[in-house]
Amino acid sequence: MFTGIVTDIGIIRQAEQRGDLRLVIECGYDMGDVAIGASIACSGVCLTVVDKGVDGGQDAGGKGWFAVDASAETVSRTAPGMWAQGGRLNLERALKLGEELGGHIVTGHVDGVAKVVSVTPEGESHRILFAAPAEIAPYIAAKGSVTIDGVSLTVNEVRDEGEEAHFSINIIPHTWDVTTLGRLAPGTPVNVEIDVLARYLSRLKERLPAG
Repeated sequence: MFTGIVTDIGIIRQAEQRGDLRLVIECGYDMGDVAIGASIACSGVCLTVVDKGVDGGQDAGGKGWFAVDASAETVSRTAPGMWAQGGRLNLERALKLGEELGGHIVTGHVDGVAKVVSVTPEGESHRILFAAPAEIAPYIAAKGSVTIDGVSLTVNEVRDEGEEAHFSINIIPHTWDVTTLGRLAPGTPVNVEIDVLARYLSRLKERLPAG
């Protein structure tokens, strides 16, 4: 489980197709505290650490890195182009018992890919309008939680546009600066995870008897 509070921005050093896609991601984490088999959310995608290291060794003060494998299923269901070498990823390590739940409950499973419609400065913040596809449109609600590229956010407004849902989010300067959201532009695809409560409520509704 995660909270949608980004703790680092990683850079994809290497992307190599080996059946699955092997990614080597540079980060600022203390790699001595990252275990093989640990889960790290990479722009909203929960991936498992399969290798790790520090350039020049732990005592050399070099950059840390970890490796993960992204399956073909993961690649096909996430934002196109996000796994390219040089790409920047919002990183979050898995939640530990007793830690503060600063965002909302996030599973690291992408439900769909939305696109940026517009980015508008509002004071010192930015309002971003997204278009969500039909399969997740019913789960987007005003004042509800949503995860965009691994960042926990609150929906300001939502309106239906055909089968799509257009929804807006306000990005404060801190979030703009410490995540990859500051690089969003019209047409950019993003990973979306709907609120887990919305998912369960939808399933419950399906199971209730008609009438």
